[in-house]
Amino acid sequence: MEKTSGPRRILLVEDEMLVAMLLEDMLSEAGHTIVGPMARIDQALQAARNEPIDLAILDVNVGGEEVYPVAEALAAREIPFAFATGYGAHGLREPWQERPTLQKPFHRDDLFRMVAELASSCSC
Repeated sequence: MEKTSGPRRILLVEDEMLVAMLLEDMLSEAGHTIVGPMARIDQALQAARNEPIDLAILDVNVGGEEVYPVAEALAAREIPFAFATGYGAHGLREPWQERPTLQKPFHRDDLFRMVAELASSCSC
């Protein structure tokens, strides 16, 4: 198992219950604290604006709504985040295509590598 950097507070936005549980379990096992998982955009937006968060993993489509308002709130706070999507970066709207993406389905090592990458770019 690849080691992630020190414990972080990670906002998890994911509406697929099994995927959310899997992510939560893997991240918690690695010592991280999960904010969420959030399965609705309004909840996620509230957390992105107000919660102490080090980084975030955002499913692109949450309950039929795009997650971009949450991404905008995180970017405004300079909180690093990655999109989780089955479509890759090409499925993201501009200007988000340059942001890190976690390709679904993903492997545990890919998740930990992404968390380490995001953590290295934050001031947390």
